[in-house]
Parts: sequence; C-alpha cells; structure tokens
Amino acid sequence: MLTGLFNPEAVAVVGASRNPQKVGHSILKNIIQHGYGGRIYPINPSADSIEGLRCFRSITDVKDRVDLAVIAIPAPYVPGVLKECIRTDVSSAIVVSAGFKEAGSKGAVLEEELKEIVRGSDLRVLGPNCLGIINTQLSLNATFARGMLPRGRISFFSQSGALGVAVLDWAIGNKIGFSKFISLGNKADLNETDFTEYFLNDPDTDVILGYIEDVVEGERFIRVARKATKKKPIILIKSGGTQAGARAASSHTGALAGSETAFRAAFKQTGVIRASGINELFEIAKIFIPGRLPRGDRILIITNAGGPGIITTDNAERAGLKLPYLNKSAIKRLQKGLPPNASLYNPIDVIGDASSERYRVVLDEAVKSRDIDGIIVILTPQATTEVDKTAEVTVEAYGRTKKPLITIFMGAASVKGGIEILKSAGVSNYPYPEDAINAYKNLYRFSNWRKRKEQHVAVFDLDREGIRSVLEGAVKGGRLSLGEDEAREVLSRAGFPFPERAFARDGLEASKKAGAIGFPVVMKISSPDILHKTDVGGVKLGINSPDEAEQAFLDITSTVRRRMPGALIQGVNIYEMTEGGREVIIGVTHDSTFGHMLMFGLGGIYVEILKDVSFRVVPVTETDVREMIHEIRTYSLLKGARGERPVDIEAIVDALLRLNWLVMKFPEINELDINPLVVMTEGAVALDARIIIQHPEDKD
Repeated sequence: MLTGLFNPEAVAVVGASRNPQKVGHSILKNIIQHGYGGRIYPINPSADSIEGLRCFRSITDVKDRVDLAVIAIPAPYVPGVLKECIRTDVSSAIVVSAGFKEAGSKGAVLEEELKEIVRGSDLRVLGPNCLGIINTQLSLNATFARGMLPRGRISFFSQSGALGVAVLDWAIGNKIGFSKFISLGNKADLNETDFTEYFLNDPDTDVILGYIEDVVEGERFIRVARKATKKKPIILIKSGGTQAGARAASSHTGALAGSETAFRAAFKQTGVIRASGINELFEIAKIFIPGRLPRGDRILIITNAGGPGIITTDNAERAGLKLPYLNKSAIKRLQKGLPPNASLYNPIDVIGDASSERYRVVLDEAVKSRDIDGIIVILTPQATTEVDKTAEVTVEAYGRTKKPLITIFMGAASVKGGIEILKSAGVSNYPYPEDAINAYKNLYRFSNWRKRKEQHVAVFDLDREGIRSVLEGAVKGGRLSLGEDEAREVLSRAGFPFPERAFARDGLEASKKAGAIGFPVVMKISSPDILHKTDVGGVKLGINSPDEAEQAFLDITSTVRRRMPGALIQGVNIYEMTEGGREVIIGVTHDSTFGHMLMFGLGGIYVEILKDVSFRVVPVTETDVREMIHEIRTYSLLKGARGERPVDIEAIVDALLRLNWLVMKFPEINELDINPLVVMTEGAVALDARIIIQHPEDKD
C-alpha cells in the first residue's frame, strides 16, 4: 500500500529553505499554499522557522509520526536521511535530489547504496531525481512545479520530470482534471508497475496515463497491467521506438526482435493503449472519462458538411468501425424533419444551412436506435449555423443516452462558445475527424478487451528428463548453440514431428542412404559452425536418384569449404522431402525486459528480408496465438489463395502453444527457430531447427 505517499497525515520537507531559489523552498511553499490540511514539518538544522512553521534539525527530532518525507538535499546526504526515516517509521519518502545514476558512475554507486538501505525495510521511496507528487483529492502539491492541477479522474505517471512539468502546465491551461500526478525519476524503488497497481484499486482514478522510457519489472508489469485493464484503461507513451537498441542475435527470431517489438507485443497482450505523443495521450484519455463503452462497432455520423463527413467515414472504416443505416421507420421520420436534399443514410448530412432543430431530429433517432452503438456529431461554422444551440441540443441528447457521443466542432473562434457548452457537460469534442475516430477506435477496442474471457496456458506432455539431458550435455560440452541432432532431439521429445533423416560422411554413403529413405530427398550440410546453411550453398532440394545424391554431396561440401574454409564439416544430413504445404517459421527469443517472446511468420530463406512476422510475450494463450497468426500480411496465403487449398491452421496453433510450454518449462532456452515448419492441409512437420541456450552463470 502507498497510503503514506498519497494520503499522508503529516509531511516533513527535508531541506526546506528560506531561499526562494532553493528547491526545498518551492516544495514547502507549494504544500502550504495549495491547502494541504495535514501537519507540515520543515527540516533544516540552520533555521528556527520557515514560512511561519517551526523548523526541526532532523526528522528524528519530530516527536509526532511522519508519514511522508520529501527530501531535497545534496545527494551524498540522502542515504543518512533515509536511515533516519526507517528508524522513525516513516512509511514513504520522495527523493527529489539529483546526482545519482543519471550523473555518472559515482552517482550510480550512491543509488545502489540507496537501494540497499531501503531493501528489506517498510520504507517505500519515489525517485531519486524526481519532481514529486500531486494528489488533488488531498490538495497536496509535493513538487517544485508551479500551480495546482484541477481536480479530476485521471492519474498520470511520468519518467521524465521535464515532460511532467510541461504536462502540468498544459493541463492547468486546458482545464484537464487530474486525481494524481507522479514523477518517477530514476525508479530506484517504486516504479510504473507499483503505481499501475495502486491506481487499479484507487476509487479516485478512472483513467491511468503514463510516459515511460523503459519498464523495470517486465513480467510483473504484464501481470498487473492485464489485471488493471479489465477495470480501467491504461494509455501510455513509450519513447525510444526504434530498432537501434536491438541486440545482435544468432537466430532468425532474435534478429527480427528488439525492444520496440517486445513493447508492442506486451501492450497487445495487456490491453494497454499506446499514444504517440502528449496531444494524442489526452485526446484518447478524454473519451474514457465519462465511462461510456460501446456495445458494438456500429456508429452513426451526423454532419452539416460533406467533406468532413467523408473524411470521418473513411477513417472509421479504416479503423474497423461499421456505419449501418437507420431502419426504414426512422428514415421515414427523418424525411419529414429534414429537407429533400439531405442525405438520410450514414453519414447523415443535414446540409450546410442546418439549424439546431435538424440536428435534434437526427439525434432523437440515433439515441433511440438499437442499430447504433455510438454517435459522432460534426459541425462546421457556416453562415447560418447555430453553434451554441446545436451544442445545447447535443448535450440534451447526451443526457438521454448511455451510448458514447462525441463531437467534432471544427474551427476556432466561431465554435468556441459551443465547445465550452459541450465540455461543461462532459461531452468530448475533437478538432478534426482523424482525432475523433482514433479516440473512438481505442474506446471500442478497450470495450472488446474487457469482454475477452480469461484463458489458461495450454499444457503439453514433454519428455522432460530427455530434454534436460540434452541441454545439460551441451552445457557440459561447452556449447551454448546446440547441434542439429540435439535441437531435433529436444523438439522431438517435446512432440514436434520431423521427417525421416539419415547422416552421410561421403558421397557413396549419401547415395545409399538417400535410396533407403526414398526419393526425392533434401541434403543439408552438417556443421556446428554454420547456422544459415542456404547462405553458404549448404542445401540442395529435389534430389531424385543415387547418382544425383552422390554428386550433391560433392557439390555441397566443396561449395561450403570454399565459402567457409574454417568451418568444421561433419558430412551431410539427408531428409525425406516434404512436398506441398506452406513454409512458416515459429521461434523464441529472449527480451531483457519481458523475458521470452514467441514468434510466428512466413518461413523459408527470406524470413529476415520479408519480416512478415508477429510476436507475443510468453506465456501466451490460445487467443494470443490465433491473433499472431492473423496478424501477418500473408495470412491469406495460409487460408488458400488462387484456388490453393488452405493449410491446417490448428496445426500451427498447436505448434505455437507447444513451443510456449516448452520454454516455460525450460527457460534456459534463450533462442529457438523451427524454420521451416511445413504446414499441410492436415498436420505440420518441422524440417530444420536451431536452439541456443543460456549459460547457467548468465541466469538472473
């Protein structure tokens, strides 16, 4: 619980100062002047009183219980104050002071000392290097930022203090109401997941917003966020969305993954809405404040201008929203109330000279209709437009329905009064169609997310002892990259089918063993030093006779020796050729924040070029897996294109869920590819695989 942080009965400001240029002065003054009703204790060994309040030399001199200590002193003195807080049973502390890990190696050592002091104690610490917190419900501004936020139902945490200051100023100027504001700072103790969990149960928070640059506890964040979004929307800005930070990887799956990929997958699996910037963050947030969720995807657009109506319609259809017509009875009533040249379908165009009465006629039908789940009202200020009256008519309709109703009053000076009427009644107005539809799309998706049933992770029978023996054998042999035989054995013991295979050390042996398998066959180089066999000429397909098999052995080995002279060539592997079907890739990689990630995509040699893949964070459910399959651009090929028969989608689902269970039981598997997995009309077979394991010493 963070009661001491958000609802303290007594606050101490360590580093309070008479000097208006000092941070400690700004914090103390903010706490006093914004009406905080609890006890306030300035801590300064060199002063008797500040701002009319008695000063104390240290927090240990305060005889009453202190719930929250706000610390604004030079960084080297912070550890000592935290120890005093622990001795005096202070439950929460905000370390505003800078000079920790953000300042270099010495600061990083100091921050580790801070963590060590707090670890195992009951003291929870926000920061260091943070702005502080605001709780409007308590009239508490424990920051050094100017002004007090309007009271509202939004709670916001920010990893950037400077961005936090800008958001505070913007929110005050735009009268955006907040419940709580938190500057995360360096997150030495409390982090975004702690506050997400707190806001989930906070009766004063309806919408959770945040700006983050990273996540400290990835796996816990997923658990908490998934639980939170079943009750409240979480809308986040996540910066650093490029692939520049992606680590080098040996597998296809690892090369296609990256930090940005992991965050996208995590947000999809938790129902978190991602905003691209501050404006979008609040444009999406405000549609959630009334607490109205659409029952379905059907919207009605009412407009007095053709162009904006068309733009809104185009955006709505691209967002997957439907625009049904009203029923025949409703259309007949509209014919009586609207001019002959009005468009009575969807969007309903009440024409440029529309009075507020025309809007009322259409809104009456929209509110009553069982075929409409949400309403969008567009107004452009034309010569005869009754802006304020139309806003009042819209507000009246808003009060008669539980459906989401938003407006697009376009313009500035001419619509200002109407927008104020709408805002005062809680109706969300958007300046442009694309902003409105983007917000509504996220509202609809959140509504669907809340309806989504919880699923359990699929469980499979694995030969655990056999798999463990192979993995431990590789580690004992000093190998983190499993050989082809080892990878095949691990996956076979996990239930993945493979075609018949033989190994040959020379051309004559290759000829005989290929004949025993039965033509046609495939040959691949066998070498622990070669991961991408096709790239070095190490693969030949469609070998149809003993002579071709002997020649193929010579061609493969000579080509590989020429292209990779240092590689150890053991021989060739010969496989029964699987004809027909569609090649896909399934795999696993490990992300430093969220742990294992599952991948699916179109397979074969061009996987890294096409990059037609999807990811999810382990563990996954059947719903996650089906979404992965549908996400790839070439999904239509799996369903059968140009007269081809569809492949066995259920076999792909089974393979992905089986792989998910395998890495859950054997987390030492760091990267894994099955490429290709050939999926037929019935069943699937793995043709090639590679596994890279984590060294035991590298485990967390």
